[in-house]
Amino acid sequence: MRLITLALCAMWCGCSGSTATDGGAGGGSAATGGGVATGGGGATGGSGGGGGSTAGALAGLFEKPHGWNKDVSALPKSPRSDAITGALTSFGGWGNGNKLQIDFSIALLTADASTPRRTITAPAGGYCYDGPDCDAVPLQMPLPTNGNTEGSADYTCDTANEDCHVLVVERSEKKLYELYNATEAGSNFTALGAFVWDLTKQYGEVLRGDQCTSADAAGLPIAALLPTADEVAAGEVPHALRFILPNARMKRAVYVRPATHAGGPSSSDPDAPPYGVRLRLKASFDETPYSAGARVILRALKKYGMILSDGGNIALTFADDRLTTAKWSALGITAQTFNSIGVGNFEVVDLGAEIPLTFDCVRAP
Repeated sequence: MRLITLALCAMWCGCSGSTATDGGAGGGSAATGGGVATGGGGATGGSGGGGGSTAGALAGLFEKPHGWNKDVSALPKSPRSDAITGALTSFGGWGNGNKLQIDFSIALLTADASTPRRTITAPAGGYCYDGPDCDAVPLQMPLPTNGNTEGSADYTCDTANEDCHVLVVERSEKKLYELYNATEAGSNFTALGAFVWDLTKQYGEVLRGDQCTSADAAGLPIAALLPTADEVAAGEVPHALRFILPNARMKRAVYVRPATHAGGPSSSDPDAPPYGVRLRLKASFDETPYSAGARVILRALKKYGMILSDGGNIALTFADDRLTTAKWSALGITAQTFNSIGVGNFEVVDLGAEIPLTFDCVRAP
């Protein structure tokens, strides 16, 4: 029996932020619907001792094609689309009062060979699962000196009540480091889970491994689905977006590709959306009332869609702009910009077979 897995599941397999009933390894303050960052000012990004993302630098973050950068604009609507979107609408739609709101609390940091390395260790309460889902610690990881943990001004974080993600793209190594439930305490830096992605690798459909989680409960790389202000300023978001739903509105014990895992969804409705489901904004959706920056996001939703990645109440997750050159406010994008877009404006596409959740992670070669 995977006793540690079962004990942690209420916290990690679909817990977001401070509400353990609604989320997993993702979402941060989004769980409660409060404390949503609006994207602040600050220094521009850099590598080495600094951090951040620059225009175009994170476009095509992964060098090979994967599910999240697949153009789905010409795919037919799934035969189950109306049933799934109808069920989600009947549940109350998006979380947080059926608003397609944005959470800006996760920073996407950059590093290079000159960036200081820190040793990531396990917290006092133990590390990850008793299976192979996470990468082993101690782990040497680049951490920019001006970086921060999700929702914090620095690397300290309330790991008892928040998700505390840290995402770092190391350009010289071409690796993505993602930490879950991470914090700095004096000279120590701990994380409940560490996940390292090779940006040059052609991952198969099981990604790091089937039935394996990641810093997000769906097993996907968070950074690959986060729009950045610099991407939008450059005129294109070349990938699907990350979205999350309350546990009670997701189908329990199953997931679909590109997900490799599910958190703790609880709906027994056969038409409830499963982890990994992709919603595409309808081609007919009128973009004209929106700012030029907002229309870049809408075009991405029409071309790549958004993929259900974790549990929580704030539907969309965009990267914090503290260390980016472009700023969300200058792009005409706030937490409330897309609030009026309802579930009925989307359709399900690229829906494969449902895979029963077993938690028996088998890492891919």
